[in-house]
Amino acid sequence: MAKRIYLDHAATTPLDPRVRRAMEPFLAATFGNPSSLHREGREARHAVENARGEVARLLGAEPSEILFTGNGSEADNLALLGALGAANGGHVITSAIEHPAVLETCRHMERFGTEVTHLPANADGLVEPRSLVAAIRPTTRLVSVMAANNVTGVLQPVAELAQLAKEHGALFHTDAVQAFGKIPMEVGKIPVDLISVSAHKLHGPKGVGALYVRKGVEILPIVHGGGQERGLRSATENVAGIVGLGEACRLAGEEMSSEAARLVGLREQILNGVTSAIPNVYIIGHPYRRLPGHLCLGFAGQEGESITLLLALDEAGVAVSSGSACSASHADKPSYVLQAMGLDPIRARGSLRVTLGRFNTEEDVGRFLEILPRAAAKMRPVATHPAFSAGLKEGEGDERNGPD
Repeated sequence: MAKRIYLDHAATTPLDPRVRRAMEPFLAATFGNPSSLHREGREARHAVENARGEVARLLGAEPSEILFTGNGSEADNLALLGALGAANGGHVITSAIEHPAVLETCRHMERFGTEVTHLPANADGLVEPRSLVAAIRPTTRLVSVMAANNVTGVLQPVAELAQLAKEHGALFHTDAVQAFGKIPMEVGKIPVDLISVSAHKLHGPKGVGALYVRKGVEILPIVHGGGQERGLRSATENVAGIVGLGEACRLAGEEMSSEAARLVGLREQILNGVTSAIPNVYIIGHPYRRLPGHLCLGFAGQEGESITLLLALDEAGVAVSSGSACSASHADKPSYVLQAMGLDPIRARGSLRVTLGRFNTEEDVGRFLEILPRAAAKMRPVATHPAFSAGLKEGEGDERNGPD
């Protein structure tokens, strides 16, 4: 049986064997509670602080500015709810293309009196700084815009947005779960106050994340208890997971530059091969301002067949994702991200997300380029597809940068 090809790294990444080896002692012999004063506890505490240093190093931050959380979603919740504290009201700005961890938290805050403005995205999937200028007010307390979108892979202008927020006296948070460890993010160069990250997106373990809190920024906890993590995230620390996150950060820091160049090469190889073999394919989102290993593809006139295509690829040994939702239970619904970019409901339901990672090879890409055109050819013919009756014009979708 041929090896399966995993091209869904935006969903999760396989655990790097080096990360697993670093974690193993803390799953067995070194089992102490980091809050205990005896030797076993001190060993666990030492491991947690070493990992904190590695996360900080990758961000160019101080270790004291890193808080460990249970995952990226919790880090987002802590950033937004913690920054607003117990006070209700005020104004928060986010974007229409954020991860549900941010959007649902904002919806929760609205129930308690906070006013929320959602910035639009343009046809390339970018949140434009001028939209923030138009939306910001004297009462704006927090701006939250992600570093890279999980559906399109498009990199947002975080530095410019953060600077605008700072000039208007608002805090700036970015959900960097997709971007962290893949592109440089140095807090000394961008005036970001809060950054959410997750281990399992950079070949670390599931169930652990972190929040960067710039020195001087005050937040309140959302989990109360024994006072761990400076009283801002109570609960006995997941020592093995934290060690895994630290090791994943160390490896990312060492290999980021060469790995990014390699993934861009593989990504462009896929894009060139797909556009040559499948005439109606188009790229969704900015053509090059995107994560190194991330592609979001549409198939003009065949968007309604995307789930069929995904399942056919799975049967052929290729794991990819629909771009329509973060959850498989919503895979048949239009993507709110793509609709926010101006795609109609048919197109917003029909993208294919192909995301590369550390262990993908040129052989994987070659096999994928053999399998995908055959699978796409079995979808309903473009000429008879109902998308055309919904307004798709002949020839649309032929450009590499996708529909207008």
